[in-house]
This record gives sequence, structure tokens and C-alpha cells, in this order.
Amino acid sequence: MMPSSTVAASVVIRSLSSPRDESPEHKVMPRREWLVTNGLGGYASGTVAGLVTRRYHGVLVAALPAPLGRIVMLNHLLERVRLPNRGVVWLGDEDEVAGPNASRHLTEFRLEFGLPAWVYDLGGAVIEKRVLMPYGQNTVHVTYRLVEGESPVRLTLRPSIHFRRYEAPVDEPTLEPCTVTAARSRYEISSGGEFPPLRLTLRGRHAALTLDERGASAVPYEVERSRGYPSTGSLWSPGYCRADLTPEAPATLIASTESWEIIEALEPEDATAAEIDRRRRLLSMAGGSGRAGLSAELVLAADQFIITPAGRVEEAARARAAGDDVRTVIAGYHWFTDWGRDTMISLEGLTLCTRRHREAACILRTFAHYVRDGLIPNMFPDGSHEGLYHTADATLWFFHALERFVRCTGDEHTLRSLLPTMIEIVERHLAGTRFGIVVDAADGLLHQGAPGYQLTWMDAKVDDWVVTPRRGKAVEINALWYNALCLLDGWIRRLGVRTQLEIGPLAQRAQDAFNARFWYAHGGYLYDVVDGEQGDDAACRPNQILAVSLDHPVLAEARWRPVVEVVRERLLTPVGLRSLAPGHPDYKSKYYGDLRSRDAAYHQGTVWGWLIGPFVDAWLRVHPGDRSHARQLLAGFDAHLSHGCVGSISEIFDAEQPYVPRGCVAQAWSVAEVLRALAVTEPGV
Repeated sequence: MMPSSTVAASVVIRSLSSPRDESPEHKVMPRREWLVTNGLGGYASGTVAGLVTRRYHGVLVAALPAPLGRIVMLNHLLERVRLPNRGVVWLGDEDEVAGPNASRHLTEFRLEFGLPAWVYDLGGAVIEKRVLMPYGQNTVHVTYRLVEGESPVRLTLRPSIHFRRYEAPVDEPTLEPCTVTAARSRYEISSGGEFPPLRLTLRGRHAALTLDERGASAVPYEVERSRGYPSTGSLWSPGYCRADLTPEAPATLIASTESWEIIEALEPEDATAAEIDRRRRLLSMAGGSGRAGLSAELVLAADQFIITPAGRVEEAARARAAGDDVRTVIAGYHWFTDWGRDTMISLEGLTLCTRRHREAACILRTFAHYVRDGLIPNMFPDGSHEGLYHTADATLWFFHALERFVRCTGDEHTLRSLLPTMIEIVERHLAGTRFGIVVDAADGLLHQGAPGYQLTWMDAKVDDWVVTPRRGKAVEINALWYNALCLLDGWIRRLGVRTQLEIGPLAQRAQDAFNARFWYAHGGYLYDVVDGEQGDDAACRPNQILAVSLDHPVLAEARWRPVVEVVRERLLTPVGLRSLAPGHPDYKSKYYGDLRSRDAAYHQGTVWGWLIGPFVDAWLRVHPGDRSHARQLLAGFDAHLSHGCVGSISEIFDAEQPYVPRGCVAQAWSVAEVLRALAVTEPGV
């Protein structure tokens, strides 16, 4: 198979001409997935082959107001076609919701402007299927069109449901009884509980709905089985709908939790045109290389993560009163919510490289409102109004994001409005804040750690087991601390703000202590942690690259090159940096198995895509002007866009060839940092 990414007639296309997963493993559990989002945190997603393999898969996963959060409202569609010769063909498998032969008729899968399209050759007809979600709605459109063949052909769709929170196990009991009403071309299915009704309608030639209840038991979810979770559940169907397809008359199933007035406000073709136009504007706004090729695809992928959070009513009201909008960043699909660390690392790639400056400002102001005790939230749990604050680095990345925003936009009004918050953050770190986060008065370095918490980005934790304990003075935390001090000092001087803090001496003291304490002479690189619970940790990890890559490198210039070379030799892969160098006793080459096994490998060798961004920055700092080699470091991601979640970048990868994608199928900071690195390595930049 030769995946391709092209711009044909101004249409950004990624086409898989042979979309089947051919290996024996993938015939049972396909690797490739697809994702469509709605700007609220809701989505539609599944495998390209049509199999249901995850609890997170669904034709409609709605993002609902707190305390509900994301809810699987429409799980699956059984799709049957009756040809003019009376032959019957299933796009999936009739008996198993979607069985091992689900992709046997699939001849092409492609993304157009990031939206998925399937082409099925049924022998007597060729049918194209497309999925989109109107922006800002918990609504999905699934459209079928007869491309070739004698017409009409009869399309029959049977929706299957199991209303549940998207994190709930698949064997959770179904809500009973459901109330079903049908009128003209409308279905309305209500659980009678806390969830809203699911509304279904079919638009098309001779469209009709039929009540015909059925159940499907023992539906397998193979990814859940491989991850050690309940993997067999039940689905229920209220009936089926049908329509006749001709080349001139497509059929569209609409599923939604919105009111009928909203659902029927736009005809399917008008909703499609509006969404394509919105995506064209995103590409046009990005400009330059963001209009073509891999960069254009990532501009569209970036859009999936920038959302208006559903249900944080007080936050939205406050923003509207100030003439502002609420924006945040979903860290990853399917299961992450908005995380402070991921948001601040991602902000430049997602919003500044794409010239979505207004949304960048909204995100910064949103998080500034939630600063407590000198910390921004580590995360907002799904369906919750309040954040959790167990992080030592997210707040320091806030400084980095604000600087990149101001540098890109020149918006010193936003800088001035946030500066008191940034000063307060430094003051709280000096005095000591939550979770043992405090500057050590003895050397000016930032110490962090509290029992039972992992406060750095290496945050895997199973029950009471913190997998990578890094209590003490972590290398990237102190690189970020020094960078934050330097940035704050520059802002204060530029804006002429008076403060009792003497930032310059604090920064110099931290830099002197860093270079005295963190250099591991025996290895020619930096300790990962000093003054830790078990002394100084010499594990070779990627965290040290931040001591070179940030705007204000804390590491002495004479040591930049050896650090970059060690990271290149021991940690660099085609899809990011390993989290631990091979040869360490804790090194794991694969990320798989149950939760405990996976978390044991999460930061113990597993490759992280987002780290390619800091490495490219560090490479260019050591090799200024060598954009050609730096750009070659990104070549592996183009092929990956056809092998994980098509059109996006996974969270993590196995540490050895073939670098199998793992974790979240679409991750904000992976997309953001590759997109940003493409921008900084653009010839002539």
C-alpha cells in the first residue's frame, strides 16, 4: 500500500488505496482508526475496517454539560444494501455487529479536508460513505451515495445503542426500559434517566423508519480485551431505517442530542458545504506551507483539539460578560480531557502556527482564571467544573506559552493583563505551594514532590505505585523554572512594572546551581533528578533536552553539543524520543498488556512523539541554519498519518522497530509539536 497526501483542486486528500489491515493480527483487531470531532469535545470514531474494538468507539459520542461529560449515544450502524438484482450485501457482518470480514468490500479509504470517506465495491454497485459532525453540535451525519451501478439500490441501516459514559466498561448493564417514539422520518429514543434522548432521522429517497427491536449480546471489543478491561458487552436496536440510493439521491442518517429545530435547520448538503468551507478557511488562515501537504493535514488535525468546553456554565458566562470566549484543548482522543501541561506545550503549534491568535488568547485567559496557590490545573476531569492541581511543570510551561503568544502576535495588552498572575506564580513558588513545590533556599533550584503523586510529565501511577518517582529536583523542572524567571524578568523590564522581586539574581543563582549539580561527567549528559529520594538519578532520559531547547537555555553552552549527541544516539527514533535509553534495567521495548504492564512501560523506553519538537529546537541551537537535517527528523510522521488514526499523530510508540503506535490515537502535543517543527524547519525561515 502506498499512502498519499496530495492537494488536488485545492482539496487536501490522504488516500489509502488498499485500506485493509492484512496481517493476521490486524484482521482480528485492525490498527487503523478514524476520528471526526465537533468543537465541543464530542466525536465520532471507529476503525477504518468497520469493527468495534474500543469502548470509546461510537458513531456519536456527545459532549454534554457537567456532570455528564462525554456519553456514547450511538454505538454502531449495521449497513445492508439490496442490489437491483435482489442480491443482498452487508458492508459489515450481519451476525457480529462488525466481524472479521467487515472490510472485504472496502476498496478505498481517504480523508478529504480531514473528513473520512469509504468506497465499497459490492459487485453490482459502488457506494461511497462519508461522516461529518456539524461544528458546535452533538450531531453526526452519515451519508451514503451510489457512485456506480444500476439504480436504485436499497440501503437499510440498523442503529445499535448502549447509553453509557464513554469511560464506562462495555459490560455495564444497559438502561432499561427505553422509550421509543417514531413519527414520519423521526426516531426519538429516551432512557428515562439522566441522559438526553437520542434523535434519529433519515433523509433520502423513499426514506422510512420501522420499529423492530433486537438485541446483540456478546459483542467483542478486542482492544479492551488486550488492555485487560471487560471486553464483551450488549447492544440494543430499536429498529431500522431504509432509503433508495441513486446517483442523484444520496441518503443521510442524522443522529443527535440537539433539539429537532437545530437538527433540521440545515439540510445535509448544506451542513457539508458549511463544514468544508470552515475547513478551507482554516487552511487559508494558516497560510504558507500550512495550505499544502503534511502541514495542511496537521492544521486540520490541530482543529480537533481546540474546543469550547461543554457544561462549564459559570466559566462561559464570565467570558461572555467580558466579551470573550471560552476555549481549551483536549489533550488526546479518545480518553483525555483538557490538561494544563498538554495545553501549554501544544498552544504554539495548535493556535499560533495556524494563526488562530484569538483562540490562543482565550485559552491563556481561561487557564489564568484557574490559577490557585500559584498553580494552573493539571487537568479538568470529564464532567467536572473544577480542576486538579497536582503538577509541577504545567504552570512553568504557561510562561513559555505566553511568551510565544506575545512574540507571535505582539499582543502586549494580554501580557499586561496576565503579568500580575505570572508574578504571583513566582512568588508562590519561592514561598512554597502545594505538593512540596518550593525553591530550595540553599541553592535556588526548584524542588517538588509529595507522597503518592507524580508531578512531572512522567506521571504514570497505578494504585499507590508511582512508576517513575522523581521527587527532588528534576532536570526539566529546573530548566523550565530558569526559563520562566528569565521571561518574567524581561516582561517586567519591557512593561516598566514595579515589583519587589529581584528576578535577575534569582535566575542567575538557579543557573549557577544547575550547571554545578546536574552535569553527569561520567556519562557526558545531565542527571535526570538530583537530591532525589535515592540520591542523584543518572538515568538517560529525554527531559534533559529542555535544558538546551527552551528560549533561555539553563545549560552552559559548552555542554549543549554533548547533550544533544547523547540524546540523538540513545533516544532518537523516527517518531520521537524514547523516554529511557536502552540498557537501563527498567527499559521496556513495548507498551502493551493490562494497565499495570502498560504503565510500567509508559515512561521506561516508550517513544513520545511530542518530544521531537524540543529535539529539533535543540538541534538547531547546536547546528544553526541546518534546517535540512532537522526537517529530515520529521519524515517518519508522514507515513504514520496512514497507520494509526488516519490523519493524526498518536500519543506514543513502541521503543523499537516497527515503532507500533500506542496510547491515544490522536494526541494534541504530538500534532502540535510536529506542526511547529515543520514550521521552524521550513526552508528560508
